[in-house]
Amino acid sequence: MRPTVQPRRPALAAAVLWALLGMPLLVSAADADMAAIQRTVTAQHDVSLKRLQDWIALPSIAAENLNSREGAEYMARLAREAGFQQVAVLDTDGKPGVFATLDAGAKKTVGLYFMYDVKQFDPAEWTSPPLESKLVDRPGLGKVLVGRGAVNQKGPESALLAALHAIRIANQKMPVNLVLVAEGEEEIGSPHIGQLVHRPEVEAALRNTIGVFMPAASQDSDGNVQITLGAKGVVELELVASGEKWGRGPKKDIHSSLKAMVDSPAWRLVKALDTLVSEDGNTITIDGYPAAPPISAEHKAMIAAVVKVRSEAKSKKQFGVEHWIDDLPWQQANERLVSQPTVNIEGLVGGYTGPGGKTVLPHRAVAKIDMRLVPGMKKDAAVAALKAHLAKRGYADIEVNVSGGYDATQTSADAALIQAQRSVLERRGIKPLLWPRNAGSYPGFVFTDAPLSLASGHFGLGHGSGAHAPDEYYLIESTNPAVQGYDGAVMSFVEYLYELGK
Repeated sequence: MRPTVQPRRPALAAAVLWALLGMPLLVSAADADMAAIQRTVTAQHDVSLKRLQDWIALPSIAAENLNSREGAEYMARLAREAGFQQVAVLDTDGKPGVFATLDAGAKKTVGLYFMYDVKQFDPAEWTSPPLESKLVDRPGLGKVLVGRGAVNQKGPESALLAALHAIRIANQKMPVNLVLVAEGEEEIGSPHIGQLVHRPEVEAALRNTIGVFMPAASQDSDGNVQITLGAKGVVELELVASGEKWGRGPKKDIHSSLKAMVDSPAWRLVKALDTLVSEDGNTITIDGYPAAPPISAEHKAMIAAVVKVRSEAKSKKQFGVEHWIDDLPWQQANERLVSQPTVNIEGLVGGYTGPGGKTVLPHRAVAKIDMRLVPGMKKDAAVAALKAHLAKRGYADIEVNVSGGYDATQTSADAALIQAQRSVLERRGIKPLLWPRNAGSYPGFVFTDAPLSLASGHFGLGHGSGAHAPDEYYLIESTNPAVQGYDGAVMSFVEYLYELGK
């Protein structure tokens, strides 16, 4: 923090000249009273936390058709309250999205990508109710907020909104203009994100940006930060085997004793699934499947630097595993994580799944599948190969129902969006580590691919974990000075916006 400094006459003269010329005044962190903003963030802590808790209390779950319209309207309200002057809820063929702009009269414009939807949850699996956002002491971390969407992605997004509130309340000039796109289908593969982003008015606004970023909690529990340069693509789908489509097996559930003379759609699905991967389940064997390019020397070097500071033991404990695939060494396991596509079974559903047994022969069985893609692989080509493979192997009757998905995304480490992250982190004494791409996915392709061809990434200090899992949390009060709590995360967004405005 530093005291407010009165502008020197040359600086004042320059400001007057800019005003006379009708040009926007460039504002950087050095020009803003960061101490005043910091005091405001601290004073607004309870209000900001309540804003997050209220948001979590309204779960929008696309897969369950729950609160999608309400979630979009709530997102629009949050944007208006944060200072966006133009806010619209936009309909798509699926769930609605939100488009908003904040004109600060700044020289530069930055894009924001938000999601207002969250994953499904079973309250019985949680130690703290998933919609109550209770503050819980977590040994080694501090006080965390437990709730669905806490870290994925409402916690970091609320911290960005809190940063906008703090800048305004502290009477400081917003350093950049903002363009916000928020969707309600990220958790089902963003099937209609293109209908939002490529609307003429949205695409025109985004063309003026230097890039698009998604708020994130990028610190691990030790305080390390990695700057991620992309993400894998994904396809979400269901494979359905049924007596109706097959023409064999029952058209309704029947007594299991009849298996002696009736075919089983459930076994048919299992046999079809077995053709998609190698014996150990770790190598894709789909005929004609898009090939993944080999990992580059540059990406190998990035991974080598990260694994030196990231704890293998902690990762195994976090994931609850004792071995990596093929018992690979730590570095090679991470190279595989970054560079390899996957075919994963999310769930198998068929027949009776309640307590005890129920002797039925199911007429229908479903495999919920996700396929992760790396740059160079295309979603449509992957789906086409899967369908052709099943047909070639005699399984043309198995339905392939794609619910969502998109291609991978990649951004250069030299992009201004990324370089600004490095500057903010290094100024804080943090040496960030570059990471080639997330193994998880987000629809950054819609920004990085033509016609927009923008930089896209994630940013934000702070820590959280448990996305998609029970007891998801976001750190509010940290006991480790190296790891930022909620207010520290808010200030990281303040600093990033001013850095982008330089």
